[in-house]
Amino acid sequence: MLTIYDWFGYELPIKERYRLIKEAGFDGVLLWWSEDFGRNYYLDAPEMAREAGLFIENIHTPVQNQDHIWLDNLDGEALTDCYLKCISDCAEFKIPTMVVHLPDENKPYNQLGLGRIRRMAEKAERLEVNVALENLRNLSNLSYILKQVDSPRIGFCYDCGHHYHYYPDVDLLSMYGPRLMALHLHDDNGSHGMHGIPFDGSIDWAVAMKNIEKTGYQGPTAIESMGWDYEHLTAREYLHRAYESGKRLEAFRE
Repeated sequence: MLTIYDWFGYELPIKERYRLIKEAGFDGVLLWWSEDFGRNYYLDAPEMAREAGLFIENIHTPVQNQDHIWLDNLDGEALTDCYLKCISDCAEFKIPTMVVHLPDENKPYNQLGLGRIRRMAEKAERLEVNVALENLRNLSNLSYILKQVDSPRIGFCYDCGHHYHYYPDVDLLSMYGPRLMALHLHDDNGSHGMHGIPFDGSIDWAVAMKNIEKTGYQGPTAIESMGWDYEHLTAREYLHRAYESGKRLEAFRE
């Protein structure tokens, strides 16, 4: 099955966005879950996506305040409450998984933050929601939390583009493959150094997909490319190109 991040770029009415995603051939979507970046429709997105014939693979929690999870102040508590609310939302909207960013390396973990993640794990277990921690430039924080929080509901979102951009020599999938809950697949090209359509950059996708398959992961092939460097394509052309790249990725998995 193929999924794509719903806010892949382009200024489009949300219903038109989902219609084009379905028309391109995708089975489902990854949703942004907050009003940030002008997405004040997000609570309506699950129904609209499902009306278009798409399933919801996961939601991405807000990222602007991701560093607050370690802070001993009201900002830290507010972010924790936000994540706990996202777990409740997943249960309410019947979405199995949410993706979370931990702080980068220059903001190291502490016991307060660990306790907050454990609170999230307890609620996630109770409501049967997966919390997938994404790799960015945060390897020490990610490693610590996954080691310390031994919960079936706290796992790993493997972002291939971030992996090859930040830690190309670290075998993240051998380390955390058994806890894999979500994929973000995009290439390492473009003005942002990543988030290109697969096969448009330098990642060896035959190797990358083989490594994913070794983990035994059975979830969808999820594209998280962005339209930042594809202004020459219409939204429809962009989606069809992304879909074709996804089919090539799936062929490696098969």
